[in-house]
Amino acid sequence: MPNSIITTSIFAKAAVRILENELVFARNVYRGLESEFDKRVNGYEVGDTVSIRKPTAFTYRSGNVASPQDIVEGKTSVTIDQQGGFDFQISSKDLTLNIGEIADRVIKPGMVVVANQIDMAVASLYKDIPNWVGTPGNVISSFDAFSKGPERLDLGAVPTDDRMAALSPSDHRSLRASQTALYMQDVAKSAYRKGRIGEIDDVETYKSQNVQTHTVGPLGGAPAVNGANQNVTYTAVKDSAGVPGGQTLITNGWTAAAAARVKKGDVFTIANVFDINPVTKAVLPHLKQFVVTADGASDAGGNLTLSISPAIITTGAFANVSAAPANGALLTFRGTANTGYAQNMIWNKNAFGLCVVPMVKPPGAVDVARESYKGLSVRVIPFYDGTNDWSTWRVDVLWGIKTLDPRLACRISG
Repeated sequence: MPNSIITTSIFAKAAVRILENELVFARNVYRGLESEFDKRVNGYEVGDTVSIRKPTAFTYRSGNVASPQDIVEGKTSVTIDQQGGFDFQISSKDLTLNIGEIADRVIKPGMVVVANQIDMAVASLYKDIPNWVGTPGNVISSFDAFSKGPERLDLGAVPTDDRMAALSPSDHRSLRASQTALYMQDVAKSAYRKGRIGEIDDVETYKSQNVQTHTVGPLGGAPAVNGANQNVTYTAVKDSAGVPGGQTLITNGWTAAAAARVKKGDVFTIANVFDINPVTKAVLPHLKQFVVTADGASDAGGNLTLSISPAIITTGAFANVSAAPANGALLTFRGTANTGYAQNMIWNKNAFGLCVVPMVKPPGAVDVARESYKGLSVRVIPFYDGTNDWSTWRVDVLWGIKTLDPRLACRISG
């Protein structure tokens, strides 16, 4: 391509395509939220919010006599509160370079940084996910270890289409090494392009250095449920975090000293509280897992009120446990206190949402370009320094993320 003046429009078109190409986590989540933000011609500002309906559920009617059920929909929202990008200076001479040269030297390095930040933010949503299979601390070194993730989703009636997984480099290498005795020409030929291993157990599997590490809270003592009948109704929690909502759980038995005990993202089970299939309501062979949704500290008497998700619901269409926890039922946390574990994840794309919207064209900015591509949007604004004959360019992206349905995802250890 011959040299020509690189305009803001040309730059923005190249930038938004590079951004889409560099995403891993964020490329494989629900992107339909952008359609809710298509009303403003001049774009959006930090802090804009859109409401999202949570899915409803019904119980089975046996026989031919109608039994109408109310449609009960919860709601949540996603806030477009993340603005970021990169800035650079370029001389008028360099603006006459071939767009391919500018893309390699300037645009791609900058957009890689932006994509990395978005990917890490999506990966950090693991803290909303209660299901965690495998043994924390072990790497995924076999098909059987990996398949425990899809198995848990299957038992939870999660749709089998649009499933993705992201593994840490260590887990990725261990899983790949375990498959070397198998004849998989396509896997070898692709050389794991863009970190993509390929389809394993109906799951598109990727490697990502952005897989997060979760450090379990300090814990301490023998925590137990303090008081029976702490289950709730869906109506009471339908607009809180999670599906179906979240609640508080009163516990005691912690080490008798006022101190931090749990961290957001810690996972635990309760004795004799089993998971159930959300559709058939059949009791499953594993205990129900809950995630701590806020850091918590015990008081001097060893009492602690936990914020947890999902809410404990025993009846109706949103029932999700075999029984309410009994008074004194012991809590068992995943992992060892103060120890970090890689948070490999498998998810259906509807578990998480990413919304990237066009930004406002600020008053006074003479040359503003906005380009959208596959649901992503990039804004480019230059401003000129006539003394030194160079331009300072700023590249911005406005976005927000949200866990839409934590039931559709699972963390995986070896």
